[in-house]
Amino acid sequence: MFGGFVRLRGAVTASRRISSIVVGSPVDVDGADTVLAGLRRDVRRARCMTHIERVPARDGCPAPWPDWIDPVLRGRWTAAGIASPWSHQAAAAEAAYAGRSVVLATGTASGKSLGYLMPVLSRLLAEPGARALYLAPTKALAHDQLRAVRSLRLTGIRAAAFDGDTPAAERDWVRAHAGLVLTNPDMLHRGILPFHRRWTQFLRGLRYVVVDECHGYRGVFGAHVAAVIRRLRRICARYGTDPVFLLASATVADPGVSAARLTGVEVEVVDVDGSPRGPLDFVLYEPPLLTTGQSSPDREDPTSAPGPGENGAPVRRSVTAESADLLTDLVADGVRTLVFVRSRRAAEVVAVTARRELGRIAADLADRVAAYRAGYLPEERRALEEDLRSGALLGAAATSALELGVDISGLDATVTAGFPGTLASLWQQAGRAGRDGRRSLAVLVARDDPLDTYLVHHPEAVFGRPVEASVFDPDNPYVLAPHLECAAAELALTEADLALFGPTAAFAVNDLVRRGRLRRRPTGWFWTQRARPDVDIRGAGGPPVRIVEARTGRLLGTVDAATSHTTVHAGAVYLHQGSSFVVEDLDLEESVAFVCESAPEWTTTARDHTDIRVVESSRSRVLPDVEVHLGVVEVTSQVVGYQRRLIATGEVLGQEPLDLPPRQLRTRAVWYTLSDDLLARAAIEPADVPGAVHAAEHAAIGLLPLFATCDRWDIGGVSTALHPDTERTSVFVYDGHAGGAGFAERGFLRIGAWLAATRDAIEACECPAGCPSCVQSPKCGNGNEPLDKAAAWRLLAAVTAMIG
Repeated sequence: MFGGFVRLRGAVTASRRISSIVVGSPVDVDGADTVLAGLRRDVRRARCMTHIERVPARDGCPAPWPDWIDPVLRGRWTAAGIASPWSHQAAAAEAAYAGRSVVLATGTASGKSLGYLMPVLSRLLAEPGARALYLAPTKALAHDQLRAVRSLRLTGIRAAAFDGDTPAAERDWVRAHAGLVLTNPDMLHRGILPFHRRWTQFLRGLRYVVVDECHGYRGVFGAHVAAVIRRLRRICARYGTDPVFLLASATVADPGVSAARLTGVEVEVVDVDGSPRGPLDFVLYEPPLLTTGQSSPDREDPTSAPGPGENGAPVRRSVTAESADLLTDLVADGVRTLVFVRSRRAAEVVAVTARRELGRIAADLADRVAAYRAGYLPEERRALEEDLRSGALLGAAATSALELGVDISGLDATVTAGFPGTLASLWQQAGRAGRDGRRSLAVLVARDDPLDTYLVHHPEAVFGRPVEASVFDPDNPYVLAPHLECAAAELALTEADLALFGPTAAFAVNDLVRRGRLRRRPTGWFWTQRARPDVDIRGAGGPPVRIVEARTGRLLGTVDAATSHTTVHAGAVYLHQGSSFVVEDLDLEESVAFVCESAPEWTTTARDHTDIRVVESSRSRVLPDVEVHLGVVEVTSQVVGYQRRLIATGEVLGQEPLDLPPRQLRTRAVWYTLSDDLLARAAIEPADVPGAVHAAEHAAIGLLPLFATCDRWDIGGVSTALHPDTERTSVFVYDGHAGGAGFAERGFLRIGAWLAATRDAIEACECPAGCPSCVQSPKCGNGNEPLDKAAAWRLLAAVTAMIG
């Protein structure tokens, strides 16, 4: 299948010794092993590999077809080569057909869709008036499922997509005739529930609700989706239906708890994977350090000169550049490869770079690489998906849209450009390759970030532990209150409805009445405004800021008000559908940002100043020299400037001041306080305390995603040598969303392991005095000053010795 590597790049070398290469047996030079052997023969690449994990193959466990399955449906699947379902598919289907809500939590490519389609399609074929709703987090996944259903050629199944791409002329037909509607939570929230009277026939026949890839509903977005589902259940009850929920999830911790929290119903769990799996070689990979002035370095000693980063700190070659090189090499060798990146811009940069390099080898290879991301026209996305399936494309750079269950079979390798935030997502991405049972390759390329650095040097944190639970809080009043407004606008709220929305609903309703948003009547609570409530479920509520192209007046999009100061301030680089714009002006009174199209070679990062006030401590752990608290805080932050960095290298070009008003956020935080005696035992002089706690705070923020299902941009922190509320040296880490999102609570519950991992990450980093891989933060409001890496390690060592 694979030939030897014909192109060894060697553009960058690294003097650091590989910390560990663990190989189960000598690498064979046949089959898929040739790919890994080619990577290791390149001396520069071999030095970047910190660990190789051999994931063995697994045999399948088949089960008989259920007796109740429609014979025509069974015949279609049999003709497609499915002789029988796997055990987990049969177990989930039996539970759902019997009327029990179920979550199917098994690995990537385990065939979860067959598990929920068996009962759904059989019921629709048996009962012409029955209906089913399918919810996916992305339009790409919904359309992939639609393609799979239509490929069965079942004349009794009328399936249709209903999303932003659905033409207006088709929407009436979908409402009136479709038996299976495939959509997303956004469209359910904006396009179905507010117009439920138009959906009367559909809702009266609704038997099943499929919630696919439900592990992706986490944080504030998860809380929003939980509220949307409760609104759906409430509307269904008014139309006399109580649908069964079928949830599909990647392997996650506590899938039953997460599914029940998301839907509000009791859920049966099927999590024993009965599908076969091919062998996988999983490589952890750390790009080399850059030296001053290097954009594509080749020096033997990367520590021989100060680095090009902030305050002269060393930085690594960018994950985008390194991943583009890997894609180039793999495609040049005929390896069908998918690179996962974190942004639309990165997808374009990786694809363009690979195409340029491949064009120097063979012109036809350049045409077999493309980018895949949101913002393309629907027909463009469908064409790219088909080209990936057929092999017309050998390589693609994609955002997380292709992480989910879009069926792209036949891929040989995946490259993940930076840890995607959760182990569940990492394994989802790795599972895109090897879907036909052959040996496959997965590479995790580390970003210059504390968490990525920790993971590539601690393989047991990737391969030796279960994946995370989904963390979100459906009782968050800042999320729940706007959805109660939506519910009241759909149908007047009653006392009985409040129990459906949880224990904080009564308090939230009373507050909405006090603010004049709802009016109490004998029959319930009514919406008082003419316009419908405007709630952005991808944000945290509040009036959105419109982004307008200054030259044409074209509306490009919106951002939520909470993040507008950091994302669309004057001078910010804003990306939209593959094009970049620079913000000329942010008009806060009119909630509009004016932009002009431009393609600078840099990106921007806002800098802010933050103060924090303790409102209350709800839980605490008090030790002789350390106290750990979880509670409510009020954060006051003000964006005071922004930094410009070169995209290719991360080199700091300069900083610009800004004059924006302060913003306040009431949220939840975890914090720990330290006594002077502990600081003295850690050999930290008073003058060194600010740098020690500042560095410890940055590193802890970087490592919290290892223990809570979040991204470092979902959380913030404050550290101080003497806080007025605690009267001690204190380090705070808080949820970056109003009301909290559950991340701080997870940090409180895992404080010992979390801070121990933070300590180890600082120790493992080879830089002399602090860098983005350990204690520097890309969003530090103080320009990463002061920072004391050595003192931070001593501080964390003393703290972890106390709390265990």
